[in-house]
Amino acid sequence: MVRKTVKYSELRKKLKFDDRRIKGIENEGLAYLTHFLQNKKNGMKDYYIPEANEYLEEIDVAKDSEFQFELPIVWDVPFSPQKNPKFKFIDLFAGIGGFRYAFQKLGGKCVFSSEWNKFSKKTYEANFGEVPFGDITKINERNIPEHDILVAGFPCQPFSIAGVSKKNSLGRQHGFKDETQGTLFFDIVRILESKRPKGFLLENVKNLVSHDKGKTFQVIKGALEELGYSIHTQVLDGKHFVPQHRERIFIAGFDKTVFNGEEKFQFPEMPKPTHAVEDILEDEVDDKYTLSDNLWKYLQEYAKKHKAKGNGFGYGLINFDGITRTISARYYKDGAEILIPQEGKNPRRLTPRECARLQGYPEKFVIPVSDNQAYRQFGNSVVVPLIHAIGKQVVKLIKD
Repeated sequence: MVRKTVKYSELRKKLKFDDRRIKGIENEGLAYLTHFLQNKKNGMKDYYIPEANEYLEEIDVAKDSEFQFELPIVWDVPFSPQKNPKFKFIDLFAGIGGFRYAFQKLGGKCVFSSEWNKFSKKTYEANFGEVPFGDITKINERNIPEHDILVAGFPCQPFSIAGVSKKNSLGRQHGFKDETQGTLFFDIVRILESKRPKGFLLENVKNLVSHDKGKTFQVIKGALEELGYSIHTQVLDGKHFVPQHRERIFIAGFDKTVFNGEEKFQFPEMPKPTHAVEDILEDEVDDKYTLSDNLWKYLQEYAKKHKAKGNGFGYGLINFDGITRTISARYYKDGAEILIPQEGKNPRRLTPRECARLQGYPEKFVIPVSDNQAYRQFGNSVVVPLIHAIGKQVVKLIKD
């Protein structure tokens, strides 16, 4: 009997998808191969064929007569690619795929993804069946396929309040003077300049607006406008979609040569906040998430010390019918910003699944990494339903 399809999970085994290869920073073989497999039918495969073939030769699969990678693929991953996409987009600084999930759900086909963190790449592949490319600074913009929309949550640490405070305390530069992360915005600029997508959506911390007395934001806005894009910005709070106070700046842009600067874009009207923390909590939680006596004592003394100095630093015990503070990438350290009270016991951290829910990820989202890595990943993530709501407005214009 002739096989008519092949499952991605079967190819995965055949193609030797192991942690070492998925997390590979220098070896991009799996990134090329999975991008080729995802783009076989949309005219974008030529961007990936040569290097994909090199990888197949490297693992001695190309000579295997039973290898069926040319067959149509059944994408048995949680979030399979759109079969009849309405637009193409690329996912930069992709993290674990919050933007991708939202824009894929809106009918888009992701034709390129990039993420530097090796653990995030593992989570991304487990959910979408694609290994993102690595360091964006080393990727030639000419090698990125044509697309309608660019999305990116570019690194926020150089501009965040916590990030700036930490860098100041260490005597290090922040903002654009942070040469490791602060200048990554300009990689977005060079890709926009080269590929000219019809529109884009960027996300960063609220503090980006006020950083360096507003000069940083003016540089960003000016660079985008100089490329010929009309810019729309707004600070929006995730609390309208999830039980978490999380304010972020969103920047939407539209090509003036396409829209003549006359696009009728509006950020979505925010629904009334109705979500409560108790809605996202698991019924049974392992004792390992309960704070030790030593850690709980330390957090209490730390809070008491800063309160005496008039500072607002300290742990945050939640109200079950309220919302949480903003979860951050440092949550893995002690969980201090969001603690769940427990009767007769010390408070506990959120579980990774509860963190996923707090950011609006669906239940079938796979968490294939350690708890500490999961905390980092969800702390760095976007609020998915908020991205979906904004994306809906962007896609509406692009499709029209």
